[in-house]
Amino acid sequence: MRVIQAYKKKNGSWQYLAGKASLSNPLVLVFANRLMLEDATVLADIREQFPYNHIVYASTAGEIFNIEVLENTVTVIAIEFEKSTFVIKTDNILNHNKNTHELGVALAAQMPKEGLKHLFVLSEGSFVSGTSLIRGLENDLDENVALTGGLCGDDLRYEKTLSAYNEDPKEGEIVLIGFYGASLEITFASYGGWLAFGPERVITKSEGNTLYEIDGQSSLSLYKKYLGDKAGDFARSALLYPLNVIAPGKANAVVRAVVAADMESQAMIFADEVPQDSQVQLIMVSPDRISQGAYTASTLAMQDRVTKPQLALVISCIGRKVVMNQRVEEEIELVREVLGDDTAICGFYSYGEIAPFYNTRASELHNQTMTITLISE
Repeated sequence: MRVIQAYKKKNGSWQYLAGKASLSNPLVLVFANRLMLEDATVLADIREQFPYNHIVYASTAGEIFNIEVLENTVTVIAIEFEKSTFVIKTDNILNHNKNTHELGVALAAQMPKEGLKHLFVLSEGSFVSGTSLIRGLENDLDENVALTGGLCGDDLRYEKTLSAYNEDPKEGEIVLIGFYGASLEITFASYGGWLAFGPERVITKSEGNTLYEIDGQSSLSLYKKYLGDKAGDFARSALLYPLNVIAPGKANAVVRAVVAADMESQAMIFADEVPQDSQVQLIMVSPDRISQGAYTASTLAMQDRVTKPQLALVISCIGRKVVMNQRVEEEIELVREVLGDDTAICGFYSYGEIAPFYNTRASELHNQTMTITLISE
């Protein structure tokens, strides 16, 4: 495997991590600020700089480049596989009347099954149900094949997200990458590091990702109680208090991040489904625990590996970025500490992370976690 990494700021020149070189038929991943992906001049510049046949775009809430966390940039990693192959398929949620599960089933059906080693998905993040997408993609998936990836971001704007394969980035697009090859070793992990507090409660009224009542009281009233004088800056402050959710029939809790409030119905809007009758508990921030979570995710992903990883695809949550603020690069530095200096690190801050729980194969949609996919040939 050979890797070339570069980034640029708007109107700036390209900065290469270890020099520019020509590659043979690489997979090119472009993680960038949404506004830059809407700029035709920027897109033309990317294609001129990386004149290859397989370019995947995803908008972000921050870009991860080596151990740096960047903003308002375009980051590119071009990956040349020497012994392995990849297949890329796409579909758009707008073609399925926003039926995410239907899209997932249809998209997975396009992917050749023979020799499939791993699936990596980059999904629009504005109106897709990550949980439904995962269930659709895994509908007919071999139990030995895992799915990781994430939802695209749009900083704290929450206006729209963009993604694409070999065309201008657009809304509603889901890109699925299949990796093939007996020599591939792909491991992964996802971990948060948040601290639960307060009493365990029950969701008494919800619909989809809209949470109306917890223990019979308005969810918005409950959140305002905990936010206190921070309630004025609701979008940012609510990220400090995500919700631990154990859905009926589930053994493991997933974290759901707050994305908005409906003042008229006094409801909270979350990043994904919050099923009625779920057991829930508020969780709170600790920058040190978040950093430790990144270290734990890296350690779990490295556990039982046979070969040293050559590439780390890192997807972390916008909520972690907001909480860590100027300390945000600490979690990436800890990833580097665990993986060593020879592993290429790239990725982005997202609206949702996709990975199985440790020692399981079925994926979940997570918020407020760091998800790491390690690849080597």
